[in-house]
Amino acid sequence: MATVTLENVRKRYGKTEVIHGVDVDINDGELIVIVGPSGCGKSTLLRMVAGLEVVTSGDISINGRVVNHVEPKDRDIAMVFQTYALYPHMSVFENMAYGLKIARLDKDEIHRRVDDAARLLALSELLDRRPKALSGGQRQRVAMGRAIVRQPSVFLFDEPLSNLDALLRVQMRLEIKQLQRRLGITSLYVTHDQVEAMTLADRLVVMNAGVAEQVDEPLSVYQRPASRFVASFIGSPGMNFIEGSIKGRQLVTSAGHTILLRDAQLNEGPVTAGVRPEHLEVVAESDADFLLDVVSVELLGAETLLHGTLTGASNDEGDVVAGVAGRSLAVRAAGITRVGEGQRCGLRVAAGGWHWFDKQSGQRLLTE
Repeated sequence: MATVTLENVRKRYGKTEVIHGVDVDINDGELIVIVGPSGCGKSTLLRMVAGLEVVTSGDISINGRVVNHVEPKDRDIAMVFQTYALYPHMSVFENMAYGLKIARLDKDEIHRRVDDAARLLALSELLDRRPKALSGGQRQRVAMGRAIVRQPSVFLFDEPLSNLDALLRVQMRLEIKQLQRRLGITSLYVTHDQVEAMTLADRLVVMNAGVAEQVDEPLSVYQRPASRFVASFIGSPGMNFIEGSIKGRQLVTSAGHTILLRDAQLNEGPVTAGVRPEHLEVVAESDADFLLDVVSVELLGAETLLHGTLTGASNDEGDVVAGVAGRSLAVRAAGITRVGEGQRCGLRVAAGGWHWFDKQSGQRLLTE
């Protein structure tokens, strides 16, 4: 068991800084998911914890011991890679046992550890097979088994499911979550898939261009994103945004039209308003906060996604005024709606559905 601490960790390649002072405290047995788009620095951060990249400044500690200059093999970590990295000429047993043989463990101890891990991962019947005779999911289990037999203090996962098809990713996601809970081993998991991140993590580290924009529990990140970037990245489809200004209890859009705000009080001035697709309800035009001209409809069975452009906002009397023209919008409606392409529908924002961000910095604004 272990704690992991990243304190003002920075990474430079020449004069280019790619990791900008990341601070994270990881508790014993916690599963932390580092999530973000390609090129945001999440894998670089993981590789620094593993010792595969040198820390430019700041400290990385495992169990209170600074490991900046400790060799990877001496950090008591085990890493599961995206590409499995199995030896094709070795059996499943030999792949899982290889690191233990290098460490000169007793043969009986090697067999015990491999057998235990194989039972845990449902690989007992496959120990004599070679990797080419295994499915993608089975190969990933072998890679995980190879890490488990080492009995490390910390697991590191570098996008381990990205090479699997969609259905297998869902299955393996559940298996990794259950396995980590059963073993109770502190884990860092890197992914660009925000659904994977939300379902696996005890806490998320949301990375953007080398900066940890938010470190929090998944639901907190979803419900109270710290920045416009986090709001747009977490959630699918991403949050809708409207540029405008606050005047009293109204949002005046960049097109000059007003939207009544029923449950928010903010300081007057420029603002970016955000609302998630699932917090928009299709209503009669007379009850609408906005009107939507529907451009496309995606029927998904359990839900329908509407995509279109906002064409107006209603005042207290329900009169529709032209406005917010050209703003693209996504709406997630439960079940199957009767709204079709080329039609117009009314939209109402759910209570508490608005999010507010500083127009310049993109940081979340506090509301009363």
